[in-house]
Amino acid sequence: MVKVEIVEDKEGHASPYASPSSSRTSSTESLSSISSELSADETFYDRLTALVDIIPPTTRHNITSKVSKTASFVKKTGKVIGNVVWIVTTSALLVGLPLALSLEDEAKIVAQEKELMAQQQGAQHMMAGSSYPPGSSQQPAQKAVVPPGF
Repeated sequence: MVKVEIVEDKEGHASPYASPSSSRTSSTESLSSISSELSADETFYDRLTALVDIIPPTTRHNITSKVSKTASFVKKTGKVIGNVVWIVTTSALLVGLPLALSLEDEAKIVAQEKELMAQQQGAQHMMAGSSYPPGSSQQPAQKAVVPPGF
């Protein structure tokens, strides 16, 4: 932090900004003699908190309010997105999973019906014998069983 020290004017100059000749000559020192390195015991946080004195209170208030509004917006948006994800996943589990299981059961039933029909046709051909010679194109074409809704 910066310490401000009031120095009394001993020479009594007329101008409040006038400086004695000794201070004019001492200001010609090079800037390299002033060390601005970070000391070992001073942290970045300490330097950042020292900047509070530089920034005016109105600007600090504006920055603080904008940061808090942004944080509030992010929090509310995250909550809404979380609710939407929750609704979608529970809806998928409550509606989609039973639907998928019923479609799978229906597909199993259709496959069993096809297999049963094939067995019955095979048994009929064995019992009655085939009236058509193998390889002839006059055999009736089999129709596939189509489940409702497809």
